[in-house]
Amino acid sequence: MAAAGRTKILFLCTGNSCRSQMAEGWARHLKGEVIEAASAGVEKHGLNPYAVRVMAEAGVDISGQYSKTVAEIEERGKKFDYVVTLCDHADETCPWFPGKKVHAGFPDPPKLAGEAANEEEVLECYRRVRDMIRDFVLTLPQGLDDKGSEAGSAA
Repeated sequence: MAAAGRTKILFLCTGNSCRSQMAEGWARHLKGEVIEAASAGVEKHGLNPYAVRVMAEAGVDISGQYSKTVAEIEERGKKFDYVVTLCDHADETCPWFPGKKVHAGFPDPPKLAGEAANEEEVLECYRRVRDMIRDFVLTLPQGLDDKGSEAGSAA
């Protein structure tokens, strides 16, 4: 637990465009009193407009968030109690961070939407992942100690 009483969590995904942004938004919205949330990516792909749209539908504004890399977070010297990887690629390539690493994989909305016949089907893919991430965030920070392992260099 962070010294100020809030658990500091970094949500990490490949491009910091969708899943990690949603997780950061949900954590701020639902658990802001107990979690200090941030997000980053192994790469920087920009904020996904569909992620912004489906989060807004749920009453969470992530439009002010922006895509950033793990290197940018490291340069700032930010310390986290947990790094939560949200996709397998980020889990496999997560650099070393002090604290614990937890993997909570979620489907990639753009990949799910690849076969969508229309925009409504695209949005349904994003909504499904949004809701899965919300349900995960609702369990935080309790239980992270049971799920976590000491973070180490995976790359």
